[in-house]
Amino acid sequence: MPLINLPTFAADLLADFERLGTLHVDTPVIQPAEPFLDMAGEDLRRRIFMTESETGKSLCLRPEFTIPVCLRHIETATGTPQRYSYLGEIFRQRREGANEFYQAGIEDLGETDVASADARAIGDAIAILSARLPGKKLDVTLGDQSVFEAVVAACGLPAGWQKRLIHAFGNPAQIDALLTRLSSPQPVTGLSPEIEALLVSGDDATLIAHLDDTMEATGYSTNASRSPREIAERLKEKRALEKTALDGRTLAVLREFLSLNMPLADAPAALFAFAEKSGLTLDGALSRFDARVAALGNAGVDAKLLSYRAAFGRPLDYYTGMVFEIVIEGSPAVLAGGGRFDRLMTLLGAKERIPAVGFALWLDRMEQALAEPQPKQQGEAAQ
Repeated sequence: MPLINLPTFAADLLADFERLGTLHVDTPVIQPAEPFLDMAGEDLRRRIFMTESETGKSLCLRPEFTIPVCLRHIETATGTPQRYSYLGEIFRQRREGANEFYQAGIEDLGETDVASADARAIGDAIAILSARLPGKKLDVTLGDQSVFEAVVAACGLPAGWQKRLIHAFGNPAQIDALLTRLSSPQPVTGLSPEIEALLVSGDDATLIAHLDDTMEATGYSTNASRSPREIAERLKEKRALEKTALDGRTLAVLREFLSLNMPLADAPAALFAFAEKSGLTLDGALSRFDARVAALGNAGVDAKLLSYRAAFGRPLDYYTGMVFEIVIEGSPAVLAGGGRFDRLMTLLGAKERIPAVGFALWLDRMEQALAEPQPKQQGEAAQ
């Protein structure tokens, strides 16, 4: 028995997936927790329902489908390209609403024509929602983490700061806090006088030995996820990063990029103008962006539904490129979301790089949207 009622249009969704040439797969509800804890991102990690096997192995209730589908693909040695579809329950702690609900979606693994695969994912999500929600006006927001990564790299930030900013992509408050710190560096605090002196001296061997002795004395070493050497490297990196300060012009460039928000059709020209004005070399990232916009047009996706927001991202760590979300115009509820995750397959154990893109549909929100009356148009309200 399902924990909640299967959505009324589930059978239609499965038929849609079959017409789209996908292989429908089921994955176990109980999953190994480690891949989600390592790769899914803080927003999802804190909402996972954890448990243990009788041998003490960390397990969890399935919080999403992308990682299980990718693991299945690797374990079964299925050839690529291959499109998978799924429909089933996921389990997440929520402040409001049910903690178990249905998701459906498609994962497109191994398609080397990245622009076409991105366009197909967006187009399929729009088509499915349009068919299930007749009369509802959809609003699609796109972002691109790879363009942001190219901007950050071209600005010449240290690798550690690039990593911090990229990790925060899609979280406006966190990005703003990091840029504020870059404009006004703060000294590292909270270190013991001994460690502070060893960092200043540059005596790595003595620093590592001191950390090792301290960890042994406190009993921390038996539970530590990092070795004394790794902790020493992290402290040195943090100290170097906290001393980094960007000039006002570079900070202004980063803030200008993050403020870009426009119809997608206008975005290629706007990004080119931004790169030219700021003097940044973004040719590769912008070429891929242009190719995707062209592929969306070739796929017949209605350009009027699409907007681009440079600061837009999604709260999952495994995304690497294009990301998108779909809502009903005027509503904050996300009905579909997805993006590109080209690094995930190798992180999960694939022997070769496998390009990947996909999307998920939130079926409970779709049902709620279906039950809500369509807002009247201005002309109708005046009658």
